[in-house]
Amino acid sequence: MPPATARTLLFSVVMALATAPVAGAAPPPGTSPPTGAVPGAAAPADAAAGPGMLTAEPRFDWPLRPRPTVARRFDNPEHDWLPGHRGVDLGGAPGSPVLAPGDGIVVFAGTVAGKPVVSLRHEGGLRTTYEPVEAGVAAGARVTRGSPIGTLAAGHEGCPAPACLHWGARRDPTIRNRPQYVDPLGLLRLAPLRLKPLVAP
Repeated sequence: MPPATARTLLFSVVMALATAPVAGAAPPPGTSPPTGAVPGAAAPADAAAGPGMLTAEPRFDWPLRPRPTVARRFDNPEHDWLPGHRGVDLGGAPGSPVLAPGDGIVVFAGTVAGKPVVSLRHEGGLRTTYEPVEAGVAAGARVTRGSPIGTLAAGHEGCPAPACLHWGARRDPTIRNRPQYVDPLGLLRLAPLRLKPLVAP
């Protein structure tokens, strides 16, 4: 191939690559993105009603109202025999309603080691416990998120508030037939997700 022809062919290839559209790049000036598209961001599957807001609701909510302070956080020990804190303590007042944070079934409502306890089973092999709680429900009852399951009692050891709700959560036994304790706060969406409004260039 003559040198002049080779140079012409190489120039054509370089120009084609330079002008080709780049995936994810903004559209050329004077053009509009496809309907519903957000430049620079993928539209979430659960985005709907209001502009820029994710409308999917969380499956779980706080078991006390108003939103309580966290008096003691989750501290899962590395080994079962080590001390730790397999749940969170939420500050409250004696007699406050304790609410189901999510839909489930009451699997226990009674006394354990002299403390009143309520336990719920949720989808996905999750079980949550609440103490000290004077039960207002019976085992086998179905509850929905926000429905009362009992009232908070005083006397939780180490509580800096007039009363504390110990809220625990665990998954079904998996390894060595032992339950997996999880942080209940991880079940909550602590703040609504919002998409930032677009600013015109």
